[in-house]
Amino acid sequence: MDISEIKAGMMGIRIKGIIKDISEIREVNTRFGTKVQVADATLSDSTGHVKLTLWADQITKVKVGNTVEVVNGLAREWQGQIQISVGKRGELKVFG
Repeated sequence: MDISEIKAGMMGIRIKGIIKDISEIREVNTRFGTKVQVADATLSDSTGHVKLTLWADQITKVKVGNTVEVVNGLAREWQGQIQISVGKRGELKVFG
């Protein structure tokens, strides 16, 4: 799948791209009452770019310039912007 094909509400997304940038890490409160670290990365391919939300240990796995593959990811719209995340059932594969 290409980034340009991603639509809010899609599940089971399999996409590969290059990390172009990563935001500062911030701490958020979950709906379960716990705190967790989160950061946003820009994932790009030849068709466009999308925000990739990185949670907890995913943040330290990736660096700018890495090629990553999101397997079984999901997409949603937040503040008018499409973003993808790995979710509980997905996987983030990191290549050099």
